[in-house]
Amino acid sequence: MTKPQTIQIFLPFGNPQGTRVAEITTRTVRVFDIPRKLLSEFLNMTESTQVGLYFLFSEVDNEESISCYIGQSGDVGKRLQQHHQKKDFWHRAIVAVSLTNTITDTHAKYLEWASIRLGQESGRYQLENGNSGSKPHTPAPLEADCEEILETIRVLISTMGFPVLEPLPSHTIDRQSTTYYCTARGSNARGILSSEGFTVLKDSICAIKPTAKATPQSIKTRRQKLKDSGVLVMDGDKLVFARDYLFQSPSGASCSVIYRTSNGWTDWKTADGVDLATSEEKTIIQSN
Repeated sequence: MTKPQTIQIFLPFGNPQGTRVAEITTRTVRVFDIPRKLLSEFLNMTESTQVGLYFLFSEVDNEESISCYIGQSGDVGKRLQQHHQKKDFWHRAIVAVSLTNTITDTHAKYLEWASIRLGQESGRYQLENGNSGSKPHTPAPLEADCEEILETIRVLISTMGFPVLEPLPSHTIDRQSTTYYCTARGSNARGILSSEGFTVLKDSICAIKPTAKATPQSIKTRRQKLKDSGVLVMDGDKLVFARDYLFQSPSGASCSVIYRTSNGWTDWKTADGVDLATSEEKTIIQSN
């Protein structure tokens, strides 16, 4: 259940594009957003030597799948230095530590396990971890603390622009939300518009072959990446979405479904045949 919250974002070095620090003013968790190029700035902070949970993210590139690695360490700065030397894919690091330095190794192991599990369930990012392993032994009082800490981390990293722990909109939408359909070129896809983008729903069917002139290489590349990541799979003679998948825009979604250039605001339609643009315009007018 969402609720109003006050989040404070601090720029320790004054650069809006540099290192950022976020916290909910009534909680004891602090989250750092660190560009890889500026890792040395974080390493000079006292928080870098604490026990922490961290997330490594690849660079955002249009509709491409973003990779994420989740880990924990008793000395989070030292671990990030090791990843800087050995892992090439990441572009930014998100680090969560305790304001009171009270997160222990036991907390961190549980938070890592729970974060990987939530990341796998959401399916928003391509996790580099593999499976989440077995749940670590955690006493009930400490587990309750961990869940509260995790909720704070979830809100803060989403606010920073990395909602890896958030369920897709299709998992949480109100039952009254409009479902849109795309049936061009033999496709049979369903999707939902949200504030985050456009989610194509599981079992949606795509056009298999590109068109001769209207399928640029960028769409072919995206289609291949969706296949490689297991989002699109063959089911008999049909190419289907194996899970819900969030695109940044309706057009990004329809291009991948139809397998050619597409304006998603006209190619996605309600069950009554009203296009997405007209339907959403009516919704805005009715709400005023």
